[in-house]
Amino acid sequence: MTTTPDAPSPGEAVAPPRGWPVIPTILVLAAVATMIALGIWQLQRKGEKEALIALYERNGAMSATVTYPKLPPVPDAMLYRKSSVICLEPVRWDPRSGTDRKGGGGIRMIADCRTGAEGPGVLVDIGIADDFTPPKWTGGTVQGTIVPGPEQPSLIERLTGRAVPARAMLVADQPAAGLRPSAVPSAADMPNNHLAYAVQWFLFAAIALIIYIIAVRRRLQR
Repeated sequence: MTTTPDAPSPGEAVAPPRGWPVIPTILVLAAVATMIALGIWQLQRKGEKEALIALYERNGAMSATVTYPKLPPVPDAMLYRKSSVICLEPVRWDPRSGTDRKGGGGIRMIADCRTGAEGPGVLVDIGIADDFTPPKWTGGTVQGTIVPGPEQPSLIERLTGRAVPARAMLVADQPAAGLRPSAVPSAADMPNNHLAYAVQWFLFAAIALIIYIIAVRRRLQR
């Protein structure tokens, strides 16, 4: 003879079945999916950065000079190439910390040069000084290497569409009188941490999912 559970009497509250919470689960899964998508995006950025570094290395190996670009942005095919400009006069100095070609520290003397009656001018790194005192350099023909300028848009500015075209800079082969030659940046100096970022996003997604599953299982067991 089998027995059946007593039916609830009229007016008695019935406890709902306990299971996985729907809304929190949806929110957690959406967050995990977002983190996985960010990890995949970082892997794509890794491939793009590797191709860009390879292009810069080929540029640096070329001995032929190119005409310095008049307006930003500078095409990637011209970065780390040899070029020359005529600085009619330095209109502004932008001293920044840097190193010379022997690894010694100092102050990079970056001149914003006038090259004509109009235009944005050209940034020229004419050497390393021991202090912030501008050199007595009045301009002239500068031969050197085209590199990215010191002011580059941030990631947030690029993602939000507020980035302005970045100016390039010419690092002089021969420094101005009284200065030491500045170290020339190379493609090898470019950071490529996108694989590490991708792994971090995947780990965050896995940890968030594991913590949520453990928390819900404990809640159900209670």
